[in-house]
Amino acid sequence: MVFTWYVTFEVHKRGALPKRRSPRETRTFETEAQAKNFARAKSDEGLIVYAGTINPSIPRRLIPSGEILDWIEDGQDRKILDPDNEGTG
Repeated sequence: MVFTWYVTFEVHKRGALPKRRSPRETRTFETEAQAKNFARAKSDEGLIVYAGTINPSIPRRLIPSGEILDWIEDGQDRKILDPDNEGTG
């Protein structure tokens, strides 16, 4: 199983636990479609969401929170190409 996408989202504060160092959580996914579905669900919950590709995936992608809705709505998943075989998708 090769994970090429990640989605990072803010975590709601719960109870009286000590402060967490980072109130975020990250999940990894094999495909962009899976990452988009998860990001949509977290965004629909009103959470701040970021996404991107995991190194060494090419092309490298980072989707900041301000662009996440456009990325989710992009109907065509981007194909990740091997730079050595770029013309042979």
